[in-house]
Amino acid sequence: MNPSTHAALYGPRQPARPVRRERPAVVVLAALLWVVTALSVSLVGGLACIALLWTAAAGEPVAGLVLPVLLIPAGAAGITALARAPRVRDLAASTRMLLLGAVACPVPTALAVWFWTLSG
Repeated sequence: MNPSTHAALYGPRQPARPVRRERPAVVVLAALLWVVTALSVSLVGGLACIALLWTAAAGEPVAGLVLPVLLIPAGAAGITALARAPRVRDLAASTRMLLLGAVACPVPTALAVWFWTLSG
């Protein structure tokens, strides 16, 4: 057996990390960011699906309209990869959610505002 493994398993007790306290302001900001992100993604996804439906009903090719729908899971995969990064995992839960919300919010919100102004 590896000596470091033996020491880790049978050595003296290692105290656990101290539990980090959640800060209410960070929790509220993270929740607001994620609410804005969720509303924006649902608006963009809904409008893209409506455009796909109307285009398919008109008999037009829908290949160009599928890209925005496929970008939503790609963005979610990127956020998930960031959330699993070692330095991000070491953050407190509220701080991690604030960071991920700040990364996830701008693109769908800008697209939602653009679609909103474009549709009148």
